[in-house]
Amino acid sequence: METFVQTYEVGIRIGLFLGIFAVMAVWEVLAPRRLLTVAKTVRWMNNLGLVALNTMLLRVLFPAAAVGMAAFASEQGWGLLNYVAAPPPLAVAVAVIAMDFGIWLQHVMVHAIPVLWRLHRVHHADLDYDLTTGARFHPIEIILSMLFKFVTILVLGPPVLAVILFEVILNGMAMFNHGNVRLPLGLDGALRWMLVTPDMHRVHHSVEDDEANSNFGFNLSWWDRLFGTYRDQPRGGHEGMTIGIHGYREPREVSWLPGLLALPFRGKITGYAINRREWSGSGFHRG
Repeated sequence: METFVQTYEVGIRIGLFLGIFAVMAVWEVLAPRRLLTVAKTVRWMNNLGLVALNTMLLRVLFPAAAVGMAAFASEQGWGLLNYVAAPPPLAVAVAVIAMDFGIWLQHVMVHAIPVLWRLHRVHHADLDYDLTTGARFHPIEIILSMLFKFVTILVLGPPVLAVILFEVILNGMAMFNHGNVRLPLGLDGALRWMLVTPDMHRVHHSVEDDEANSNFGFNLSWWDRLFGTYRDQPRGGHEGMTIGIHGYREPREVSWLPGLLALPFRGKITGYAINRREWSGSGFHRG
């Protein structure tokens, strides 16, 4: 099974990406959670253009990507899990959970360190919130994220199958929890005990400081609950909340590809974004 998955990894990932994207896109049309403020054609063209640019860049810089690094670590016997004689299913489960925590920690870091927040603003400055927001990141952040993932793999030593599963989960859940979709409240509440739902993560994209600096998870909701960063609902409700960053409301700056690429290099960072966790009524600052 592992050999089959590793051999056809690229095809499996592309197929699942397209399938999940199509399902979420139809769901957003049939049961939207919020009205969009910017034409979907403009946002999708530029957000997906950024995705295409990042994909090509990663293929050039890191042809083997995370899966190749996992295979290399396994061959060298590097990483904690390569020193433990755990049953393969247990090793895969532990690795996926540990990498999930790593991504949560990385997300906290990009809010806590000014130069990283400067890059991460590209993700948060989207004026609307839908499945394309989940893949909207600056190329430099994408490269740094891959390097962080490499370090995590070298330290952890996860099975190759675990890395493939994690990458599939990462892409699928990013589209799901950034979806402009409506779940029944009872189902949403039940799912939140394990998984990040669209309503849970949408709070993180609020312009308000205390709301934006919460709900950092992308897959498992445990970490935010354990570390005190969980927020149940936005203050103004999901239909009434404002998405984005105060001061970055011009579509030319935050919805078109040239503006997205230039965004990290504009303005000054005045403080640690994550330290602004009290609601002042003025919203998430430009810094």
